[in-house]
Amino acid sequence: MTETIRKIGEAFRLPGTLDSTEALTNGNINLTCRANYRQTDGSLRAYVFQRINTAVFSKPVEIMQNIDLVTTHIERAQGRTLHFHHTAEGKNYVLDGEENLWRVMDWVDSVTFNTCDDLGIIEATGRAFGNFQNQLADFDGAQLFETIPDFHNTKKRLDTLFSHIAEDPCGRAASVQEEIAWIASVRELAGELSVRYANGEFPVRVTHNDTKSNNVLFDPETKQPVVVIDLDTVMPGMAMYDFGDAVRFIANTAAEDEPDLSKVSFDTEKFRAFCRGFIGAVRSSLTQPELDGMVLAAFSVTVELASRFLDDYLTGDTYFKINYPEHNLVRTRCQIALAKDILRKRDALEQIVRETAK
Repeated sequence: MTETIRKIGEAFRLPGTLDSTEALTNGNINLTCRANYRQTDGSLRAYVFQRINTAVFSKPVEIMQNIDLVTTHIERAQGRTLHFHHTAEGKNYVLDGEENLWRVMDWVDSVTFNTCDDLGIIEATGRAFGNFQNQLADFDGAQLFETIPDFHNTKKRLDTLFSHIAEDPCGRAASVQEEIAWIASVRELAGELSVRYANGEFPVRVTHNDTKSNNVLFDPETKQPVVVIDLDTVMPGMAMYDFGDAVRFIANTAAEDEPDLSKVSFDTEKFRAFCRGFIGAVRSSLTQPELDGMVLAAFSVTVELASRFLDDYLTGDTYFKINYPEHNLVRTRCQIALAKDILRKRDALEQIVRETAK
């Protein structure tokens, strides 16, 4: 592996001499390592090397082209973004002898938060994702490849679920009639934003599509956000869904696979803190219909994830990794419980959005 790293580093024209490498295990998809290069003055400069997992991302070149367009746009606007290195030919990726795609980024000294109860950190996380949106507000999202087609097309996800319910390939539908009935009862509401987006009612934005708190790097000293990472899922989409998916994750009082549904609720104060950060950063760029759709987006993306878990359960647990036979069903019930609480609190949550957006 060291020799591969050395060759990749040469292709990216990294200054200095490779001194040491260290495998990084905090990611679940791509092979990632830190490489330290000794500079002529004796100091060390660190880089992140990644080999993209093409079993997950079948079009890695399109991903890298999306990343190049987005990061270049942010850099030109004097914004902080991940810096990807380029070859002499101007490409931000290199193919090795086995046709694996590699990329190299500058190392950023930082900390991340997988979960957080600190409202200040939650607000800062919202601000980071809001700034990301705002920096790209004048970028035409339609230029980007849709690397995972219909990733957040809630209507299509629900259509797929009900098609598989009818087929019932594993004979499991009879045991989940309560879950099916509830999702059916909110099917039209949950798919509303997707339909309106397809009809051109919302701008095509650059969306991150994985707005979890651990995809923001924070300064270790100040605990202020430095940069948004994990840009593999950057695609054209709806700004509200980045907001909705973030609060679905950060304001849930329980884990995504909590079996005790009494522990599952939507934390209004965490929602308020994230709103302050996100909407405060991107308010000038959003249209009124986008602001009006924020809470519905949180509900919709939660129902969407419930439908994906249930669909996987009904079709044999082939997509999400499971730790026990009913794991996907437990995940489904947890997301349904969260969606129900969002719906109960919808009026209050929409008032928070209005107050924040003033």
